[in-house]
Amino acid sequence: MKYRGSCHCKAVTFEIESSDNPEVEDCNCSICSKFGFLHLIVPKRNFVLLSGENQLTVYRFNTGIAKHTFCQICGAKPFYIPRSNPDGVDINVRCLDEPPVNMKIVPFDGKNWEDNAASLAHKSK
Repeated sequence: MKYRGSCHCKAVTFEIESSDNPEVEDCNCSICSKFGFLHLIVPKRNFVLLSGENQLTVYRFNTGIAKHTFCQICGAKPFYIPRSNPDGVDINVRCLDEPPVNMKIVPFDGKNWEDNAASLAHKSK
């Protein structure tokens, strides 16, 4: 299935391909809990940035590996390159125009990321 999404102001738009029943993580780490990010990790080949590349800015913290992208206009974080899957793209399901109807939301203990990150490694394959 193809899904379209965007930042709040729609300067940044994208399309992804995913199943209609993906497993989506609700992470409790410091950044995800502040932003309400619901994680749907897809392989890079299943992600297309349609518009707004010049409107994106990158925020890095901790190890600096993850590339947290934000719209410079509205501040929304529709997707980023995750530390757990640098060969994938982590989509904020809340930024999809129509999220997958049958998604399964599962808790992810990101406060203890080092202990749990390996459980995400298969997501971008």
